Amino acid sequence: MIPKTSKPPGQKLVKRMNSRTKSLLLAPFSLVLIGYGLCLFSEAGHLKHTDAPMRQWILMGTYSLIVINAGLSFLGQAIIFRVQYQYRQETRRRLKKMQKEFEAVLKKKNAAQGGKIG
Repeated sequence: MIPKTSKPPGQKLVKRMNSRTKSLLLAPFSLVLIGYGLCLFSEAGHLKHTDAPMRQWILMGTYSLIVINAGLSFLGQAIIFRVQYQYRQETRRRLKKMQKEFEAVLKKKNAAQGGKIG
């Protein structure tokens, strides 16, 4: 019988985070990854022009492109989380505004009827 495994603690933590926190964590991390990938790309180019072994600069260039693409993916995900957060925030503001307007109309209608409800 296979024992039942629980989710890793980090997965539970990330699931409980709101979109704003996720975007605030992912955006700087992704920018660091992009910068690191560009530095590696530059180093691979330097290795190519200094007649380093072909395998070395090709592997470093490939690794740099992987790191750059990972950084771009994380940046895209951070933007998605930020847009989700802003959309939810705007929706809540509009709902509150509509509710206040509705309550004001009900008060006017109630006052016009002489305090009778219904």
